[in-house]
Amino acid sequence: MTSATDGQPLAGPPSTIERLAFLGTPTEAATVLEALIAADLRIVHVVSQPDRRRGRGSTLSPSPVKEIALRHGLPVGDDPLALADLDIDLAIVVAYGRIIPRTLLEQVPMVNIHFSLLPRWRGAAPVQRAILAGDNETGVAIMALEEGLDTGPVYASATVEIGSEETAADLARRLTELGSDLLIETLRSGLGEPIPQSGEPAYAAKIDRSETRLNLAEPAAQLHRRIRLGRSWATFRSKRLGVEQARLRSTVACPDLEAGALGLSEGAVLLGTVDGGCLELLEVKPEGKRAMPAIDWANGVQPLEGEKLV
Repeated sequence: MTSATDGQPLAGPPSTIERLAFLGTPTEAATVLEALIAADLRIVHVVSQPDRRRGRGSTLSPSPVKEIALRHGLPVGDDPLALADLDIDLAIVVAYGRIIPRTLLEQVPMVNIHFSLLPRWRGAAPVQRAILAGDNETGVAIMALEEGLDTGPVYASATVEIGSEETAADLARRLTELGSDLLIETLRSGLGEPIPQSGEPAYAAKIDRSETRLNLAEPAAQLHRRIRLGRSWATFRSKRLGVEQARLRSTVACPDLEAGALGLSEGAVLLGTVDGGCLELLEVKPEGKRAMPAIDWANGVQPLEGEKLV
C-alpha cells in the first residue's frame, strides 16, 4: 500500500500479527481496547490524547482509553512517534482524534475501525450523518490507514440496518460492539490483501451546534432524525428547551396542528410539523433544569392553544 503523495511507501500489512499498539481517545475506542484485552490479544503500547479538564473544575483527567490502559497495567503515553522505536507488528487506530504523521505511517502498518460503509461517510461524524440523511443501513469497515481522510483500502466490513427510532448514541454503541468483533476476527484470521474503496464518496463533517437546533420548517421525519442525533433544542417562551426524545407519529394519528404548535392529546405532548404530521415529545430538558417526561413539563407550563416552539 502506498500513499497518493510523494515520499516513501507506507508500511504494508504484516505477515504475522503478535504485538499490537492501540491509538484512541473516547469511550467508543475504550470499548474496543477492552474487547482486544479480553480476547487475549497482546497490546504492548497505548497512545491517547493528553489529560485534560473534562468537567467543571481545574483537575486534569485521563481519556477513557488511558483509563482502561492504566487499569490493565498497559504502557500508555500521548506521543504517537514513540511507536517508531517499539517492536510492533500492527497499530490499531479508533477515534484517536489527531493526525498521524506520515513518517510514522511509513514505519508502522496501521488499521482503523471506521463506523460506516466506506466510501460513504468518510470523516468525523459518520453515525450522525447516516441518521440525518435517512440512510436505511450503515456498518463498520476495517481499513488500512492512509494520509487521506478515510481513503484506505478495506480489509473487512459488516452491514447493519438502522432502526427507525435508533438514536446516534445507541447506533454508535451497536457499531462499536460489531466493530470490535470484526476486528478481532480479522486479526485472528490474518489481514490478507485489502480491497480498494469503490463508489461515490460522501463526507461526514462534524455536527455543528447550529444543526442541533430544530428547524420547524422541516417535515416530521427530518425533525425526528435531528432529535435522534442528541442535544436537539428549540425555544419556548424565549427560553431554551432541549428535546431529548421524541416519537414519529403517522399522519392519521396527528391532530390538526400548525408547524411548531404544541398540543395535548390523550396524555401525550404533540408537536405539529409543516407537512401535516406531528411528533410525540417524550422527554424534554427545560433551560436550567434536568431532563423530564414531556407530559410533566407540559402540565407545569400549560401551553396555550396554538402556542409554538420556535
